[in-house]
Amino acid sequence: MKKFNIRKVLDGFTAASSSSSSSASLQPGNRDNDVIQETLQSEHFQLCKTLRHGFPYQPSAMAFDPVQKILAIGTQSGALRLFGRAGVECYCQHESDSAIIQLQFLINEGALVSALADDSIHLWNLRQKIPAILHSLKFSRERITFFHLPFQSKWLYIGTERGNIHIVNVESFTLSGYVIMWNKAIELSSKTHPGPVVHISDNPMDEGKLLIGYECGFVVLWDLKSKKADYRYNYDEAIHSVAWHHEGKQFVCSHSDGTLTTWNIRSPAKPAQIITPHGKQPKDGKKPEPCKPILKVEYKTARAGDTFMILSGGLSYDSVGHRACLTVMHGKSTAVLEMDYPIVDFLALCETPYPNDYQDPYAVLVLLEKDLVLIDLEQPGYPSFENPYPLTIHESPVTCCEYFVDCPPDIIPALYSVGSRQKRQGYSKKEWPISGGNWGQGTQSYPEIIITGHADGSVKFWDASALMLQVLYKLKTAKLFERARSKEEKPSTDIVDEDPFAIQSLAWCPESRVLCIAGVSAHVIVYRFSKQELTTEEVQLLEVRMQCELNEVDSPDVAVEQASAVSTPGASSSPQSNAPQTHTSTSSNNSSDGLRDNVPCLRVRNAPLKQSPGYQVELIIQLVWVSGEPPQQITSLAVNSAYGLVAFGNGNGLAVVDFLQKTLLLNMSTAELYSSSDPHQKQPRSPRKAKQPSGGLCDGSDGLVGSEDRCKSPTSGSGSPSHSDDETKQKFLERVKSKSKLISKSVANDFAKMSRKFSMAADQKQDDARDNSFNRSRSSSVTSIDKESREVISSLHFCDCLSRKSEVSTAASLWMGTSLGTVLAISLNVPSTPEQRLQQTVGISFCGSLVRLKGGILCMAVLDLTGALQPPAYECWYDPNAPEEERERTRRRRPASPPSTQENQDSHYAVVCSEKQAKVVSLPSQNCVFEHNITENSFVLRADVVAMPAGVCIACFCANGHIMTLSLPSLRPLLDVNYLPLTDMRIARTFCFSNLGQALYLTSPTEIQRLTYSQETCDNLQEMLGELFTPVETPEAPNRGFFKGLFGGGAQSLDREDLFGELAAGKASRSLAQHIPGPGSMEGMKGAASGVVGELARARIALDERGQKLGELEERTAAMMASADSFSKHAHDVMLKYKDKKWYQL
Repeated sequence: MKKFNIRKVLDGFTAASSSSSSSASLQPGNRDNDVIQETLQSEHFQLCKTLRHGFPYQPSAMAFDPVQKILAIGTQSGALRLFGRAGVECYCQHESDSAIIQLQFLINEGALVSALADDSIHLWNLRQKIPAILHSLKFSRERITFFHLPFQSKWLYIGTERGNIHIVNVESFTLSGYVIMWNKAIELSSKTHPGPVVHISDNPMDEGKLLIGYECGFVVLWDLKSKKADYRYNYDEAIHSVAWHHEGKQFVCSHSDGTLTTWNIRSPAKPAQIITPHGKQPKDGKKPEPCKPILKVEYKTARAGDTFMILSGGLSYDSVGHRACLTVMHGKSTAVLEMDYPIVDFLALCETPYPNDYQDPYAVLVLLEKDLVLIDLEQPGYPSFENPYPLTIHESPVTCCEYFVDCPPDIIPALYSVGSRQKRQGYSKKEWPISGGNWGQGTQSYPEIIITGHADGSVKFWDASALMLQVLYKLKTAKLFERARSKEEKPSTDIVDEDPFAIQSLAWCPESRVLCIAGVSAHVIVYRFSKQELTTEEVQLLEVRMQCELNEVDSPDVAVEQASAVSTPGASSSPQSNAPQTHTSTSSNNSSDGLRDNVPCLRVRNAPLKQSPGYQVELIIQLVWVSGEPPQQITSLAVNSAYGLVAFGNGNGLAVVDFLQKTLLLNMSTAELYSSSDPHQKQPRSPRKAKQPSGGLCDGSDGLVGSEDRCKSPTSGSGSPSHSDDETKQKFLERVKSKSKLISKSVANDFAKMSRKFSMAADQKQDDARDNSFNRSRSSSVTSIDKESREVISSLHFCDCLSRKSEVSTAASLWMGTSLGTVLAISLNVPSTPEQRLQQTVGISFCGSLVRLKGGILCMAVLDLTGALQPPAYECWYDPNAPEEERERTRRRRPASPPSTQENQDSHYAVVCSEKQAKVVSLPSQNCVFEHNITENSFVLRADVVAMPAGVCIACFCANGHIMTLSLPSLRPLLDVNYLPLTDMRIARTFCFSNLGQALYLTSPTEIQRLTYSQETCDNLQEMLGELFTPVETPEAPNRGFFKGLFGGGAQSLDREDLFGELAAGKASRSLAQHIPGPGSMEGMKGAASGVVGELARARIALDERGQKLGELEERTAAMMASADSFSKHAHDVMLKYKDKKWYQL
């Protein structure tokens, strides 16, 4: 265990720092206190992916194993998702990013075959927890269009674009010399090429007959033994799919004109039946009008009922704008089921895997572009099953994401209890039929919650414990606001063209269950959790007027006290005088020159609001337009339940709101937060040329404004005591309204910030050296003015600490990090008792800057003297709607702050991480004890101070794809892995770290990728993951019956080895395809042999096979002995007959 001595680090500081911190330096008698023992080492970290949740992005193919009850879905990017029972799922990725065009299971064998658009075939081993490819075959001269693997066969038929069919041995993945050439299949029946192979299947009753469908409309029944075509069927329209009747006497084809043709195999001249399911039947008996193509059809029989014919597509061309439909034809009834998204594929689920048995379909699985639907075919009305998978992440696009690990144990049951009331009704009463696999046996049991914010204003809470994901509760924030019925009614105050209710950021306190969200329309909503229903007559609303352009606008306020003793706006006012407004219309007005002013972007509903149990709105805060300029979007947000405060910032400055008293405590620009003697103070005016008085926009006295003349921006929530009188305010407002539009509109939002960084990638090094230097140039260039006017509040953090050098007792504080790398502090005087808290105003005093870093500030935290993380204060949850007695009994605060420190001694450390570097500062001396430059050529996108089982560290994700961890407080690099280059802004927006080595990000618009950087979790991952393959006995083959067995009417078997083996068919051309051994070949064998249950099952199967072979051998031996006895008897009789006869008597 490595030890670090802070005294040695402090020796090399500058004279200014030494003089300011001399009173806080450690004394020799306290040497034991200056040694921090760090327990985190590099061997505690390892990076690996754990699970991927959500709907497979851009699905392209689907397969189902009816015995194992496992579903496989392939995507256009080569990803493979496998699903079993709820909580059992797996993600795999082909090395190639080509689209998966077809999937098929080796039923009940723990294997899967996939075909890709790059003309490769792959065999996956599913007998291990992380599936791997055993074999691959890459075709080089022909393109793969379709393949078919018969049940319990090891020979795979592959159709190509040229119309040929090749045969592959699945066990060895080698090509057979047996090839069905297209010209021999059609011979002289067609003068043109039949097109690509679109279907291959063997006759359910005769494995020696192969049905081949060509795109142009040709169907050939091929005899494998005689190597010639028995029958050829021709139709004028292109074929999309073919389906057999289980008796093998009929098959159905779906065509591009919306027709279904039914053929008897012995009558190739014309179809036995032609129907157009959705076509209008003319009265004169003519051919129905053509419809859209029927992309797929399935023909399923029932033992005790009518047959099912299920198809997708085929709608009339008149149905323009109609949604995609699935048609279920059962006997004489036809049901058309509308889908929300286009249909990619569908499968009828049947209990039997044998194609020559009655199918008895019980459900149909429909894969849509953005959803997975399972329809119950055995209940009237065809209701759908309730989907247990977390496939609704993308129900509305995800705009932000937060991850909370090791939450209070009672929070998940509480959210589940209120969320269970939100579930839809009308689902099928049956259990979800995809029930294969087993859950993992991991010991990870701490509660995990993922919160996602969405574009429609909804917030979803997910239970992410034990590597599973389940939606708990959904909150709709948009219902608080009025919606525009049409584009014409859309209010002109919107600052975004689409999704005005989208969630931009959120802050959540798990202990108190207080939730705070910030939206793109510059609004903040505070929610409290309650188990009781509530009807709110009037929603509490607070409007805030934030403006800060010191370059352009002069303040009318009188001078304020120095930063160390500034009082809060509204401190002299009573809570009643600062009561929030109830409706936005009360403050909406336009200025005399037609500019929108004091108008919020959204309108709050006027009607009473019925709030169900769960999260209920406490307060709505809206930023308003200022002199024709829209409010800037909120870039940072923090909430603290113990203080009853919410703070948010943007490019204009900072606002602090008391959500208990519903008052605005502070509304100031970033520059006004600096103290007058601050070395990092931003100049209140830009170096551009002063305006002339003749313009009428400023007085002669406006030329120079000292630091003591800085003022607070006017607010609409409360009156500031620094305002001299109403007349001064009125003059100021008139002067503001007459000025031109402000320079910056919404540069504070994260997306513009990221885009700006990427656009400056070529000049990044020079920009970093110029922009992040402590002595910034004050030149009058446009670049300098632009950068100086863009200091944004990028991070906020509530804490109990010593924010001033002279303080000896900890106090509530608010730390603010800016985009220019400065950390500012505000001290909060929070009344101690709940009664005083509701009657007295929270006092605010400014402490100036704590530290300066390169790049924008991303995260801040506090450590105690032992290096342990000191979490912010919180208030335990209580039901705000419960009776007063119960509320007082459950309402209690976190234990008080740590005891006061002795004078001239540091008591804790501030941890600050920016886009470029990290620093650890001792408090209250404010000496930088450790410093580390994280990256030089890139920048950090997300950083969090996280608690690991063995200590605390900083976790960082950089734009160049590196994931790094730094020890605390020494900032030693512990992990640096090049994980994922930033190729999508979605990753930067949603990547987040959490405690105990967990992290996640949105890898696609529909999927969440979870990963871990903990060595312990990586070591236990195999145990925590579920098993897909479980030993299950294959159902018995259908009984042939006495008469079918007697007269040969049952299924005919075929020894394919004699036809396709190397001895009979020869070797295939080496240039046709290349065999590539898979990386999981050896691992697959080990995985197939791992596990006690799997081992015993395989041993039992092997013993059964051995016993069966021994029984056959015994029967053959007995037959040979009987034959020998018979031969001996006949030979003895012959000998006795001719014993006494002479040779001439014979």
